[in-house]
Amino acid sequence: MSPKFEPQEKQISVAFVCLGNICRSPMAEAIFKHKVQQLGYSEYFKLIDSYGTGGYHVGDSPDSRSAKTCRKHGVAVNHRAQQISRNDYNKFDYIIAMDESNKSDLHYTKPSNWEGRLELFGYWRTNNSFSKIVEDPYYGGINGFETNFQQISHFSEEFLKQEIGEL
Repeated sequence: MSPKFEPQEKQISVAFVCLGNICRSPMAEAIFKHKVQQLGYSEYFKLIDSYGTGGYHVGDSPDSRSAKTCRKHGVAVNHRAQQISRNDYNKFDYIIAMDESNKSDLHYTKPSNWEGRLELFGYWRTNNSFSKIVEDPYYGGINGFETNFQQISHFSEEFLKQEIGEL
């Protein structure tokens, strides 16, 4: 299977969104960037970032458990929490929510003229052993972060296969 488009034709931008932008979405950003580089897709992307729907942690580093889990798997995390605003939508072709609540909030705040695609990250799931929802591990133990890592890794690979195509 060949790529659906050539990077010279267009580059896409992706934002990952959870509630506070310290656990799930910075992990998704880091894993996705890692997979993009590992699989040779870098030239297909203009911007990969993450946000929270809430401003509770703006400026904070990712949760230490999220960063520790990524590092354990050789994935670098370099992010400061930020809250998504209406002005951010037009930077992205895809805005990917971790759960239904965040997707609903994003749908409610998106500009009416935004032409991008808003989906749950689980939309790209092909392995039914993973839930479509990336559950918030904040109040749980380290195992929730490991579950998120495995799930997000699968979703990232599937997004790249389905939206970009095989290289």
